Amino acid sequence: MSGAKSPDRRRVLTTGAAVLGAAASAQLWLPAGAGAVERPLPDGVFGLGVASGDPLPDGIVLWTRLAPDPLNGGGMPDRTVPVEWQIARDSRFRKVVRRGTAQARPAYGHSVHVDVRGLRPDTTYWFRFRAGGQLSRVGRTRTAPAADSSGGQLRVALASCQNWQHGYFTPYADMLDQDPDVVVFVGDYIYESGPSATAVRRHEGTGEPNSLTQYRNRYAQYRSDPDLAEMHANAPFVVTFDDHEVDNDFAGDIPQDPDKQAHDAFVARLTAAYQAYYEHMPVRATAVPNGPHIRMYRRLEFGRLARLNVLDTRQYRSDQATSQKGAQDPSLTMLGPAQRRWLVDGLRHSPARWNLIASQIMMAETDLQVGEGKLWFYDAWDGYQAERNALLQEFRRVSNPVVLTGDRHLTMISDLKADFADPKSAVVGAEFVGTSISSNGDQDQAAFRAQWDPRRADNPHWKLLDAHRGYHLFDIRRDGIDARVRVVDTVLRPRATPSTLARLRVQAGRPGVHLV
Repeated sequence: MSGAKSPDRRRVLTTGAAVLGAAASAQLWLPAGAGAVERPLPDGVFGLGVASGDPLPDGIVLWTRLAPDPLNGGGMPDRTVPVEWQIARDSRFRKVVRRGTAQARPAYGHSVHVDVRGLRPDTTYWFRFRAGGQLSRVGRTRTAPAADSSGGQLRVALASCQNWQHGYFTPYADMLDQDPDVVVFVGDYIYESGPSATAVRRHEGTGEPNSLTQYRNRYAQYRSDPDLAEMHANAPFVVTFDDHEVDNDFAGDIPQDPDKQAHDAFVARLTAAYQAYYEHMPVRATAVPNGPHIRMYRRLEFGRLARLNVLDTRQYRSDQATSQKGAQDPSLTMLGPAQRRWLVDGLRHSPARWNLIASQIMMAETDLQVGEGKLWFYDAWDGYQAERNALLQEFRRVSNPVVLTGDRHLTMISDLKADFADPKSAVVGAEFVGTSISSNGDQDQAAFRAQWDPRRADNPHWKLLDAHRGYHLFDIRRDGIDARVRVVDTVLRPRATPSTLARLRVQAGRPGVHLV
């Protein structure tokens, strides 16, 4: 993460994985329980791949899930299975630095979350698993810089909104080539919609998931996308969820359609969805669900260069407003009191040069009404304006706040204003709303322009608006953030041509964002 980027890191992993066939790899493995008799497992237990996440200066979470029949509940025997793991300084595992055995339990879908500690900061590692004599693929990951480091560079990729039915996850192939230090995924990892006969790729199952098995099957299908799997195996992810991991536009324990989903039934659905989410994400034990609750807001440090505050804008929010007056009700909350205090305290006392906020929902105003008057999306921060405005006032006293957002299926890059009701109010930060990986498919660009360009005069804080699929890439240094909007020409086919749509910069000490 410090110094110049190494163009060879991905190639080294690919070469190492190719050279290490199953036999060669097994010879290098030093088993934790030599001589133990293992009961046979079905073939293909590592079909869902490997991943890592939530990097610390001395630690990382390693993930896999044993699932030889992933679209039919997993296909594992109903017993706990020991899974050996290794992490090494080289792709051939000649310099193994940590090893151990984790227990893959039926209660958690035979998922494995290894919270490895005692590693070196700002260092690339390779890892793998073994169960029942079968070896996983090799993964690569990287720890965060030392807590007191203040220089260097951090490359962050921002992704969100990957709808299986709308297209292939082709932006990840380009993301892999860009070699980010960490991927921040801000929501809609899966979509809960039922299968469509006209989709580019059809959802599994017969309807929307409600049970734990159904959610497990849906995650397994998404995990089978080769570009997503490759990205997970090559960089740590920092994840949080939005609505489609459960139910569109839900708020706390209130579904989008309470007249159709009884409260107890929706609580059961939340319980199933959160457990399946935990089972498939590289997160720590702090995220183990407690029934219909899961703790996802958290903070990650990248030396003194950047602090990343990861929000949960679903579990603790008030139900959405239904009118302009309601959107300005000071009693409505997006974050809930505990998370709001946690965020404000973390911003006020941050030692970091850059204070990043991963927010699933757009913070800048979107005035949909052309001309006089206002019209807002009430599910976004525009529906919780009192809390949003108070937070933006806090930004005045924060070192270089930058908000990283998803949800919109559009690139919407904006200045954050102290008061959006006053276009002349101070700029207090910048927001990058990343476009989607595949949601909305290949949009009609002319129709998009006809719909959105007339609104630009009413939203002068917007700096860039676009409807191509892709992701955002940030090179963060002490003096500024250089951002690139990376897009692909199609998600309707398994291969796509990537390009840079735009370059932008946030200058340290100068709130706001500028096209370059």
